[in-house]
Amino acid sequence: MEIQGVVAEGFEPVRDAFVRNFQVLGDRGAAVAVYRDGRKVVDLWGGTRDAEGAEPWTGDTAQIVRSATKGVAAAVPLLLHQRGLLDLDAPVGSYWPEFKTGGKERILVRDLLAHRAGVPVIDRGLSAAEAADGVSGAHAVAAQRPFWEPGTEHGYHAQTYSWLLSELVLRVTGRTLGSVLAEEMTEPLGVDFWIGLPETEAHRVGRVAPVDPPESAGMLRTRPRRNVSEAYADPDSLTRRAFRAIDPLPDENDPAYRAAELPASNGIGTARALARFYGATIGVVEDGARIFTPATTALAGRELSSGPDRVLVVNTRFGPGYMLHGPASPLLSPASFGHPGRGGSLAFADPDAGIGFGYVTNALAKSVTADPRAQALVRALHSAL
Repeated sequence: MEIQGVVAEGFEPVRDAFVRNFQVLGDRGAAVAVYRDGRKVVDLWGGTRDAEGAEPWTGDTAQIVRSATKGVAAAVPLLLHQRGLLDLDAPVGSYWPEFKTGGKERILVRDLLAHRAGVPVIDRGLSAAEAADGVSGAHAVAAQRPFWEPGTEHGYHAQTYSWLLSELVLRVTGRTLGSVLAEEMTEPLGVDFWIGLPETEAHRVGRVAPVDPPESAGMLRTRPRRNVSEAYADPDSLTRRAFRAIDPLPDENDPAYRAAELPASNGIGTARALARFYGATIGVVEDGARIFTPATTALAGRELSSGPDRVLVVNTRFGPGYMLHGPASPLLSPASFGHPGRGGSLAFADPDAGIGFGYVTNALAKSVTADPRAQALVRALHSAL
């Protein structure tokens, strides 16, 4: 496997782990990037642009990152909070009156961000067209009765997070979340990441496909606990229904799906974009750009939910929109905040180590929160620090 890109002195273990992901763990096309104290120290890519193709991955190849989108999207409400436009302790209904139904009157903005709103499921799954139309999803979650008393427990809002977050931002700003992200953060920062892929960038995006880990992975094959497997298999479980809030499941290679704004699941970008973005949430990156103040950085890593997750059926930890370091999703250290994407991708920041990290892949495995390839890269990065 020919690997392209650069690695700063001392970070060679990350390159070695990246190579091994192709040799042993079944990667087909992927990229990894790391910023340290605002400076790019890893920028690697290899394999093919399409999971089932032959055209080489290039330095500018972008991919869909599934739920790793959530961590980037979370920066939008935190930026609004930083500017005094959004109160995390206010009821969601104070911004979105139609949401105050069915026992959701007292749900706070911080509950919504930390997966405590109690609406990970909607009574009827939306079609891909409805999910993307900017109206149907918001109507569905506003009308939905919560599945537990809001604020008392948490459960991963796998798909409904798109419509909750999108509508909240729309009510506060009058703009879509994707446009705020682009105009206020990604474009000024110079990073190639989109929630709502512009047609002009579609040619850069590779095709994803599901893959099984190769036999050479041996004991590294992921085997979820029995109760987790049963939850995903049971069509009536919150787990299965949360992931099927869009039903049937959308074609992630469909241009219409990629052009939609779904902040829970369809962000598209490069590994270097994710690493630079997260680097700018914890400090100043190369040219002086920065997203968060120190106070907002501290808020991003503050635990708001922890313990048994009603949807993922494991113990999880969440801050305001970010998944935090823990057994279900190991990051670099307890200070880390970010988000994995089901199937492989991972992006996070670690303010203590000064790290912004991004990994994207087109080979979508069955992992949900702790993909072996991403974890191998995190361990290698830890060894290099």
